[in-house]
Amino acid sequence: MNAMPRVGVVGGSIGGLTAALVLHDLGCEVDVFERSGTALEARGAGIGLHPMTTRYFDESSELDTTLVEIELPWLQFLSGSGERIYQERMSYRFSSWNTIYRGLVRCFDERRYRLGSEVADFGQDDRGVTVGLKDGSTHTLDMLVCADGISSGARAKLLPRAEARYAGYVAWRATVPESELAPASFEMLRDAITYCLLPSGHVLVYPIPSLDGDLEPGRRLANLVWYHNYDEGDALDDLMTDRSGRRQALSLPPGTVRAEHVAWAREFADAHMAPPIAEVLHRSPDPFVQVIYDIDVPRMAFGRIALIGDAAFAVRPHAAAGTAKACADAWALRDALRDANGDPVAALAGWEPRQLALGRQLLERTRDMGDRSQFHRSWVPGDPSLRLGLYGPGR
Repeated sequence: MNAMPRVGVVGGSIGGLTAALVLHDLGCEVDVFERSGTALEARGAGIGLHPMTTRYFDESSELDTTLVEIELPWLQFLSGSGERIYQERMSYRFSSWNTIYRGLVRCFDERRYRLGSEVADFGQDDRGVTVGLKDGSTHTLDMLVCADGISSGARAKLLPRAEARYAGYVAWRATVPESELAPASFEMLRDAITYCLLPSGHVLVYPIPSLDGDLEPGRRLANLVWYHNYDEGDALDDLMTDRSGRRQALSLPPGTVRAEHVAWAREFADAHMAPPIAEVLHRSPDPFVQVIYDIDVPRMAFGRIALIGDAAFAVRPHAAAGTAKACADAWALRDALRDANGDPVAALAGWEPRQLALGRQLLERTRDMGDRSQFHRSWVPGDPSLRLGLYGPGR
């Protein structure tokens, strides 16, 4: 077998960390370049756990995944008045972004997880890849894996015409400790992923670990995600103008949504959401907002350089599979590099077709799910095509 390449990973989130870990275990020398100067945090962000998301923990670490996940036995729909109108036994697993990220970081060599290392530029030739950082330093590598997310600078350089497309709606998000909910609301929400269909869109609630990782019912967080339509232009611009008067492109973190929008959101919840769900929004001190975009790309491999995760296909959240897709890209890259005996160019050429196909089918499925909810009002409780999954509904 040829020597394994020296690899740089741009972006130290869950997808980038998974790539770094699996390539290191294959025998690669790996450095992660993360532009943030401090460890990453996504306050209150819940994620669905697909086997791909936790595969590294299950196969290559000593971490017991039961210590980071919440398994919910029920899927249910509530009416706007709070009646349970559908229930199905359905085993879904959830965690928080923070919990999974912290577990992966602990597995990686902290000396090679380079915080405060923003990539300014990169280039390649037949011999390798040269990466220049904003601090003026340069690094010579054999392969570069770009996992720098939906606002990827690498994608902008490699595919300048691949632009984010606004989906026509945003996700309002909120979390609150379960201990702050009324007992009846807690009991209704504690063991299920709970949906409520709205006049335009839907809202869902499910429990996630507390900020310090507690999984005990009553000590966890209730996590709300509400998809609501905003016309592009004045309506979206007004929402996304934060308390300082600055128009934000992708998200408004907790504490930055203007008071009049928070007040409107709570009034809407009272009028249209099941009372236990509306209570989560009311009791959350700082609801926050994420604009929903999707991105399609014609390529993921460029000689010795790869785009993975949201740096390639950014998909709507409805299948709870975006993080799983990034991890699947990473594992497939590991396999391709192993099969190519460490040749980065050959590995990426063999890796790209299958990952393009996976990205496209997930993108189309999540677009369909979102459009049916937000614009066509054709969601039906219990419809099997709406089930979560990376490779298809329920898969």
